Amino acid sequence: MMGRPMMNTLRASVTRLVAITKKSPADIAVIAVVSLAVLGTVLPANASATLGQTSAQDRALALEIEAMQNVNTETGMLTHADLVETPDLVVKVSMTAYNSLPEQTDSTPFETAMGSTTRHGVVATNFVPLGTYIKIPELYGDEIFIVEDRMNARYTNRVDIWMEHYSDALQFGVKSNVTIEVYYEK
Repeated sequence: MMGRPMMNTLRASVTRLVAITKKSPADIAVIAVVSLAVLGTVLPANASATLGQTSAQDRALALEIEAMQNVNTETGMLTHADLVETPDLVVKVSMTAYNSLPEQTDSTPFETAMGSTTRHGVVATNFVPLGTYIKIPELYGDEIFIVEDRMNARYTNRVDIWMEHYSDALQFGVKSNVTIEVYYEK
């Protein structure tokens, strides 16, 4: 609730505005409402125009949103849409699997290097930037994985795929000379 001094100031301002514009208080109220409505439609349009700029933070946010959407996605069901047709790089690597266990990761086993939560579709590697998309056609067909984690620095040409169950990672083992397709941007 406004105090008496604030009300007196507001009343004095309205009185001055009425005298200057030679309009009634009712006319000024209508002008104020229309002005606020116009400002409410113009300002958000201008603000959203600046959001169209691409930055590392925008990409990180987009990856985090995609990660949240993929949390409960079944194996083989990750999105394929919007990926460019030709990979930026095709390379042969060794592949292993890991789980969210401190002895396989670090003291925050469920947190990736990007700060997201481990889940199906996350891979770790050191030879491409975080946020890079990869496909592993000979093992997973057209399924898309996202590089969101890093490995021990001694592994320079290896991809480590996250799996929920320890037994699945053991069964996966080490696979040599696996062809992967690298997509730097979607």
